[in-house]
This record gives sequence, structure tokens and C-alpha cells, in this order.
Amino acid sequence: MPAARFAAFVLFAEMRTGSNFLEANLNALPGVTCHGELFNPHFIGRKDQTAFLGLDLAARDRDPLALLARLRASARGLTGFRFFHDHDARVLEAVLPDPGVAKIILSRNPVESYVSWKIAQATGQWKLTDARNLRTARVTFDSAEFAARLEAQQCFRRHLTRRLQETGQTAFHIDYRDISAVAVLNGLARFLGVPATLEAPEPTLKKQNPGDVASMLTNPAEMEAALARLDPFGLGLAPPSEAPRSAALGAAVMARGAPLLHLPVRCGPEAAVTAWLGRIGAGGTDSGFTPRELRRWRQAHPRHRSFTVLRHPLDRAHAAFCARILTGERPEVRARLIRVQGIELPPVEAVADQSLAAHRAAFLGFLRFLKLDLAGQTGLRIDASWASQSAVLHGFAQVQAPDLVLREDRLAEGLAFLAAEVGAQAPAFVALREAAPFPLAAFHGPDLDAAAEEAYRRDYLGFGFGPWRPAGHAGGQAA
Repeated sequence: MPAARFAAFVLFAEMRTGSNFLEANLNALPGVTCHGELFNPHFIGRKDQTAFLGLDLAARDRDPLALLARLRASARGLTGFRFFHDHDARVLEAVLPDPGVAKIILSRNPVESYVSWKIAQATGQWKLTDARNLRTARVTFDSAEFAARLEAQQCFRRHLTRRLQETGQTAFHIDYRDISAVAVLNGLARFLGVPATLEAPEPTLKKQNPGDVASMLTNPAEMEAALARLDPFGLGLAPPSEAPRSAALGAAVMARGAPLLHLPVRCGPEAAVTAWLGRIGAGGTDSGFTPRELRRWRQAHPRHRSFTVLRHPLDRAHAAFCARILTGERPEVRARLIRVQGIELPPVEAVADQSLAAHRAAFLGFLRFLKLDLAGQTGLRIDASWASQSAVLHGFAQVQAPDLVLREDRLAEGLAFLAAEVGAQAPAFVALREAAPFPLAAFHGPDLDAAAEEAYRRDYLGFGFGPWRPAGHAGGQAA
């Protein structure tokens, strides 16, 4: 076995997870050195240490990668450091994609970690080497503080997991309860490619705050109530099964007469907004941007504003059904709706002959299909016309996030505001009628609302949509 499988390592942890103890055990392995929290915002490596390898805090903060380079150049054996969620993100993005840097992920029950953190704050004791010097305190559980701390740490862990998956790497996961298990520590040594082993765990550091968590609190009942409200398994979240979308810059529309950029959601009021943009100033619009062209446009228009428009999911699904399914533009989807979903669709040339009841039944079937399609259960490409608006906006944000999100039911006001923002005279907004055999208001019902919410739960939760109401909605109804 080679001396080391990796050139360096990073120990990902959080405060009060046992990272000091795990670091001490790593340093007990011959040829392994962990230098502490090198990228902590307040010190370098150890508390009150303000310089390392010839760089002080100011120099490190200006260029953290310079310290990383010096660390690697000065290494004798396998060297690494600890990294928490609030450390310098520039370092994270440098080491995460590098397969030559081993990743160790240390976890602890977040309630235990939080309470231990509160006690350390209250007593000032962050390490314990002699049990006779143990300081104890009963602390107050702050539910809002705990929730914010938990969310930040979970977001960080999700990011770690995703980046490791994307780069085809694996990490060595270790729990707080196992950091004193010699067999596990030696397994970590084998993962790192270190031939040395430990006979016993490092004896200097002692566990702080042993015992029942509730006994350390002044308000254990509040902790229990707060934990009961949490959703540790994410059961209340919309399932992240819809495939990510790329930024559809080819659909973006720029007004020639004002620095306004529309990032349209397909099957929203695209034609009406484009017509409005074309009437501003000298008139006219441009579209079909590449990322490079967009960068040039932004540089040429420093006061530009970009925006998008949300449409109620039920309204938008009906527009997509009429524009993409009834017209036959997506024949493979149309065929599946007929063959698998059992939906009765008229021939394309006979759409106008379909009855209201038949149209309604077919649209309801389409909504049920959307639930499957957006969850990735049909094997079909998710059309931009009915992809969730959350996914569409996320795709835009990869290149150009809209700095204003308007709602269709108050679009005239929103566009007037945008024009005023860039010092342009706002033309009147005219809602356009979209082709549909029947307006949604003619057959709307609670079963359609329920089916739309099942399909677009992500949009309903994310944007606060409620049941569809005809009043104030322009999509497919206004002249």
C-alpha cells in the first residue's frame, strides 16, 4: 500500500461535534498532521492564533488560496485542516472538486451539539483535559436560534453531498458516538491510506456535558415542543424529483427602447409582454441571446432590469394543454395520453368540435399526467411549457436571475413600475386572448384545483398560489 492515497485531507464538521478530539486522534497517527480551523473567520488554526506559514489574518482573507498552497508546499506527510459551514467558501470550492483531497465528514445529533454549544458559551469552556475542571451550566433552549443553526448546517451538508456526487467522490463519514472507537479510527487511517494504526484513542481530551440533554436545560418542555414541529425527513417539502433546467436564454426578450429584459415562463403571457416591450421608446425587441451576448448587453446597460412573470399553475397548465397537446405539437405526449392515460382527445383537425364536457375531462386527465411527468415517472422529456415555474426560474438563475418577479393578475401595475424604474414612458398593457376551445372559467371546479396542486405542489408552496379565481386573471380570457 502506498504511503498515502491522498495529498491532503479536509475534516468537515461543526462546533461541538467532537472535531477537536478527532483531530487529536488524527495527529496521533505518524505522518498525519491536522492544523485546526485554518479558515475560521476569527483566527487561523487555533483560538487567538493570528498567523500561520507567514500569512496573517488580513493576508489570508485577501487570498485564502495562497495559504492553501503554502500548506501543501510545506507538508511533510499527509496534512489537512478542519472546515465548518461558516468558513471561507472560496476554499471550499477549491478543495471539493479535487479528488486528491480526502473528505472526512463528522456528524453529531444536532440537539446535543446545540446544547453543548450553549453550555460552552455560558461557561467559556470549549475544551476539557481534566475532568476535575469541568464547568457546568443549565442553559435555555431558543427554538428560533436552533432552527436557524440547523438549517444552515443542513444546507451545507446537502451542498457537500451534491458536489461529491457530481465529481464522483466519496467521503469517510463518522459519527460523534464513534470517534473514540479504535476500530473506526483505524478504518479512517486505512481510508486515508496511512499504514499506521492506533492502539487506543487519544487520552488528553475529555467529553464535556455527559448525561441527558433535558437535564441541562432550563426549559426542556420548549425544546420538546420545538422538535415536534420540525420535519427531519423533509416530508413537508415538495419532492426534488423534477430534473433541473438549463437557462433558456434563447427565449429571453430585450426591449430596444429601454434597458428591460424579459425572462419568459413558457405558456405565460409571453406575447402580451413582448408586445408591450416592443412599444417602449423607439420600439422593437430582440431575442435569442447567447450567454456572451447577454454579458455584453448587461455591460452596455448598467441600469438594466430583468424580470419574469408568474401565471397561476392551473391557468398555465390549461394554456399548455391547448397549445401543445390539442394542436399536436407534442405528438409523443399526445399518444401517451391516449394510450396509457386513457384520455379521449379529438383529432387535431376536429378540436373545435369537442364538447365542453369532453374538453374538461381531457384536461383533468392531462393534469394527472403532469403529476407523473414532473416527478420523472413517464420517461418523457419535460416540456418547458409545463415545467414547474420554480424549475424554470432556477434555470434562469444559473446565468441571469430576474431581479423582479411579477404576477399576471397585477401585470399592468408591475410593468408600469418597471418602466418608471428605468426612466421610460410606459405604454398601456393590453392582455391578449390565447387560443383555447373553451375559457377555463367555463368549466373550472375544485377537482381541477386539487389536480393542479398535486402536480405543481412545488409552485403552490414556493409562490403562495391558492385556488384559481377568474377575477383578475388575464390568461386565455381577456380580449
